[in-house]
Amino acid sequence: MEQVALVIGGILGGLLLLLLLIGVSYYLWKRLCATFTYEELSGTAAASSAQGDALCAPDARTQASRPPGVPFVVPPSLQSRDWVPLSSGEWAQVPQDPYPAPKLLPHTTGSNLGDACVAGTINPELYKIPEDKSEADFPEGCLGRLWFSVEYRQEAERLLVGLIKAQRLHTPSENCGLLVKLHLLPDERRFLQSKTKRRTTSPQFDEQFIFQVSSKSVTQRVLRFSVYLVDRQRKHQLLGQVLFPLKKETLAGNCRRILWRDLEAESLEPPSEFGDLQFCLSYNDRLNRLTVVVLRAKGLRLRENTSFVSVFVKVSLMNHNKFVKCKKTSAVLGSTNPVYSETFSFKANPAELDTASLSLTVLQSADGDRSHELGRVVVGPYMYTRGRELEHWNEMLSKPKELVKRWHALCCTTEP
Repeated sequence: MEQVALVIGGILGGLLLLLLLIGVSYYLWKRLCATFTYEELSGTAAASSAQGDALCAPDARTQASRPPGVPFVVPPSLQSRDWVPLSSGEWAQVPQDPYPAPKLLPHTTGSNLGDACVAGTINPELYKIPEDKSEADFPEGCLGRLWFSVEYRQEAERLLVGLIKAQRLHTPSENCGLLVKLHLLPDERRFLQSKTKRRTTSPQFDEQFIFQVSSKSVTQRVLRFSVYLVDRQRKHQLLGQVLFPLKKETLAGNCRRILWRDLEAESLEPPSEFGDLQFCLSYNDRLNRLTVVVLRAKGLRLRENTSFVSVFVKVSLMNHNKFVKCKKTSAVLGSTNPVYSETFSFKANPAELDTASLSLTVLQSADGDRSHELGRVVVGPYMYTRGRELEHWNEMLSKPKELVKRWHALCCTTEP
């Protein structure tokens, strides 16, 4: 019996100890939770209002737009409104704000990045896609326009030419056929030809052509697109041509470039004795800049007794027969009809134009530093020139800022 009493007493004592531990733990947990519980004091609203006034004191609009006793700050979007208390405990809006908020002004179409504007507005000029005027602006007397693409793959040494389309070709009727022949000058014998397009003056070609040409000579070559009219007897009549020199800038990056050019009429005049040179003249009286664009030459009499032949043009500005400045075009490998399309500018005051002249000399370079003069053209005022050269100079002065283009016969001053 004593053993049973001891067991019962031990069990009861353990239960009492467990209950005591549970009670202590519950009391400690309640105290811990009480320390993190937020108890709003009676003076919280007033303290918050006083703190808001201290922080926003420099802004008179904030004080006017926040009613006294409200424990928050009016949002900026509503700060242009004033509120006054009513007897019923509600709030009413004051009809007029003594401090109106600035309104965002929309940009005009002529606004620039440098114009002062309110932050947060969008300038629509930055998101406009540039207008493609290649299919809209056709000059007077235009024979037509040709679109093509050029890409040079240096590893395979291949020139990829894409013939895209042509527009506004001058044909006697839409029933005639149209085709394009592609030459890689100076090779006149080999050419590639497009398919014939009929019953249209704006044919769509979408054809690809490949020329095998080394990377050393590709920048000295010229692409020629010759557009022909094909009649019912399958005779070809030349409508116009496009000459496109392959420059380093055009072939850089091994990427495809889409270009367009207006057709030019082939000169029907026979070449002169020593050949002809075509170039443009322009004078800008505001910038005091004389511009010369060397386009091409034809019918040159090359010396063929040399192993390496290249032709270039030297442009010299003279004043009272004294040398002022000289510039040269790039050299084109032995061709009697080289194409350059290079632009040069010279500084010349308007007072100097009566005594200034331009000398354009076509030179053939051979092995070493030797060069032979093939012909020369001098354009300038009445003091130095006559005929077509004088007419070209006077037309340049009468049409400032315009490019005046003409052919000129070369004169040889040395024995060939």
